[in-house]
Amino acid sequence: MATAKTARSRGSAAAKENGPKLEESLGLFKSDNFNADAFVQSRCSLNEKDVKQLCSYLLDLKRASADEMRRSVYANYAAFIRTSKEISDLEGELSSIRNLLSTQAALIHGLSEGVHIDSLSVPVAKGSAVNNLYVYEGSEPSELEKWLIEFPDLLDVLLAERRVDEALAALSEGERVASEAKQMKTLTPAVLMSLQTSIIERRQKLADQLAEAACQPSTRGDELREAISALKQLGDGPRAHSLLLNAHLQRYQYNMQSLRPSSTSYGGAYTAALSQLVFSAIAQAASDSLAIFGQEPAYTSELVMWATKQTEAFALLVKRYALASSAAAGGLRAAAECVQIALGHCSLLEARGLALCPVLLRLFRPSVEQALDANLKRIEESTAALAAADDWILTCPPATRQSGRPSGTSLGSATAFQHKLTSSAHRFNLMVQDFFEDVGPLLSMQLGGQTLEGLFQVFNSYVSMLIKALPGSMEEEANFESSGNKIVRMAENEAQQMALLANASLLADELLPRAAMKLSPPNQVTYRGDTRRRPLDRQNRHPEQREWKRRLVNSVDRLKDTFCQQHALDLIFTEEGDSNLTADMYLNMDVNVDEFEWFPSPIFQELFMKLNRMASIAADMFVGRERFATLLLMRLTETVILWLSKDQSFWDDIEEGPKPLGSHGLQQFYLDMKFVICFASQGRYISRNLPRVVNEIISKAMSAFAATGKDPYR
Repeated sequence: MATAKTARSRGSAAAKENGPKLEESLGLFKSDNFNADAFVQSRCSLNEKDVKQLCSYLLDLKRASADEMRRSVYANYAAFIRTSKEISDLEGELSSIRNLLSTQAALIHGLSEGVHIDSLSVPVAKGSAVNNLYVYEGSEPSELEKWLIEFPDLLDVLLAERRVDEALAALSEGERVASEAKQMKTLTPAVLMSLQTSIIERRQKLADQLAEAACQPSTRGDELREAISALKQLGDGPRAHSLLLNAHLQRYQYNMQSLRPSSTSYGGAYTAALSQLVFSAIAQAASDSLAIFGQEPAYTSELVMWATKQTEAFALLVKRYALASSAAAGGLRAAAECVQIALGHCSLLEARGLALCPVLLRLFRPSVEQALDANLKRIEESTAALAAADDWILTCPPATRQSGRPSGTSLGSATAFQHKLTSSAHRFNLMVQDFFEDVGPLLSMQLGGQTLEGLFQVFNSYVSMLIKALPGSMEEEANFESSGNKIVRMAENEAQQMALLANASLLADELLPRAAMKLSPPNQVTYRGDTRRRPLDRQNRHPEQREWKRRLVNSVDRLKDTFCQQHALDLIFTEEGDSNLTADMYLNMDVNVDEFEWFPSPIFQELFMKLNRMASIAADMFVGRERFATLLLMRLTETVILWLSKDQSFWDDIEEGPKPLGSHGLQQFYLDMKFVICFASQGRYISRNLPRVVNEIISKAMSAFAATGKDPYR
């Protein structure tokens, strides 16, 4: 007590001492200037930025965890299905073990109570034993005793006559009687054990009969479903479901024996017949499984795995007997038709919850890729063969195609007939149109990008051949070996050389992009037929095609640059290799002043006439595409002027040569440059860069003149 009082006195003393301190601390909150946000902020170790970073970090962890869980489920799906089936089988085995243990327990219980089962050979003094039931002399057996005596014989008769429904009902009745007798103890343990043993033996015999019937090829339709349903009622569901799937497998394998593919048979017909057999069997199996077993996950998973296995086997047969030869020969149309037929039949299973089309697409993809590559190779080789004999004269497209269909259908409109190409370009265009009519499964196989890339490579190869057709092309010798030593007929005159540009520009700007639009989802009916995804697919597809068209135009620019460089070199250099544009043209003018006449230099007069000739030719060749002709003439003019601005030997002679640049030479140079600006402006092929380069050249010449001590403005 004294200790407690001492403690209380100490506590009260401490409270009195801490009272002023607590009152002082609370005074902070009573102040009128108290700022709650500032107080919390001062006591919080994390600022707003840190809290946001922590939230972002936690969200990233959540997403990563969800992705990891999803990948784990996908990676272990097959193991999960296999484990589920094993668990189901184990449940059946445990049920059988439980029944056996119950029987053994009843036997042991009977023995423990001193029940003795006499041998049939030992006579009974006061009664006789019938089926382990004692009927005493002078007593009438009860109804239960009569039923127990007749029950085994009744089951044997029903099983012998294969009266399944009645046998199931009898077994159910026997189980009910055994259950009631066990609860109410109306039967001795020995009799109860005998009844349970009889039920178990007859149940197993009935299950074996049903399984044997389900395995018979003649069992089908309602008879098969009744046998499987009865086996399921007996408690052996996993075995029943496996027998159902195996029965459908045997049935369609038997029907396949009449389907004999040969090397001369039509691949599409074989694919259609095989698809009908396989996918109708899968559809019927799915329907029977749903009707008998419902939506139980274990059975549904087994059905999916079985259907996937049969689909893979079907795909291997189609690849072996239909796709292999078509793919090797470059028959993209035949390969695409086989794939479309298979996808059409397979897509019907989606209404039953079986999405097997991705399985087919994964297995068919290598064969379709092989056919795609072979087809593109055939286009390239055929076009190269025609380029070797092309006269490079523009003509209208043929009225009909080799396939017998009007060419206007491939070009998309009647205006396509107005475009003129040379023979090799016409052939290239028609083959590309045919090619894009066979791209049905390419998008669903995600081969759209590969298709565009392959076609770009073919077009780029054709442009390389057009470059080789230019006389004296710089790339001719460099690309001779890389192009497979292909021989190309030369374009001798300017009209033929501009026809090369007409071929490449029309293909890159209009014909190929228009044909490639068939790869866009609005023009492509996929096997799903889901129109809700088309707007999004269209937005995703167009940037890819715009990038593809840009690459085509860049390839044409390569031809355009070679064309301009070649014609610029023809202007600047003679056939003997001498230059027509040297510093002596201007340095010697002040020496021969008496013979001087104010006209543009011959090389720039020749440039003016060449541009006029090309403009006249382009007016006929590039109808409706005048912008391309204008850009071509712009580039040719720029090429000549840029050559002059970068000719170091020319400027070395002007600035540091033995002869200084005189006033007449400077005036002639100024006249030439202004002449270029004048005719380029009048011809509407002056670029934004040309005036700047010309002004820089003039300033450079005036600086060289001023370096001699003379005023260039006098």
